Amino acid sequence: MSNLESGELSDAGPFSGPTEFAELIRRALVSAAQEGWSSMVWSDPNFEDWPLGERAVIESLQTWARGGRQLVMLAHNYDSVLRHKPRLVSWRRTWDHIVECRVCKTVDASEMPSALWSPHWAMRRLDLVRSTGVAGLEPQRRVLLKEELDECRRQSAPGFSATTLGL
Repeated sequence: MSNLESGELSDAGPFSGPTEFAELIRRALVSAAQEGWSSMVWSDPNFEDWPLGERAVIESLQTWARGGRQLVMLAHNYDSVLRHKPRLVSWRRTWDHIVECRVCKTVDASEMPSALWSPHWAMRRLDLVRSTGVAGLEPQRRVLLKEELDECRRQSAPGFSATTLGL
């Protein structure tokens, strides 16, 4: 039985398939709330297959956000989020002051990292089609991923506004 199957997040190791990927995201957000992670960076071309519309995921985010945290979301576009994840859109509106959403159009969608980074733990999906990747506590993995995400952030522009202004 892998660490992921046993319910441990601490050093999950490799994962494979959309079910394991989604479960890893769920467990990461529960850990973020329980352990009080100060910040997270999420990156994906469109977050289409992240379980961000689920009630339990939003409850974890709600608990995590209460401590004055920071979340940066990087995407090539947020169309799927806006269309299919109304719970996340509503949560984002409430917590706009701690959520920074950026659009990375200078990076091709096929080369956009699919990852969840925190100062404590990191996950990187290496193959988006098969949802395979690796996750864990290793400092080197976290440092390298953070550098890549920081570069994407530098080349990005604001996106996924919390409110829609109009006349």
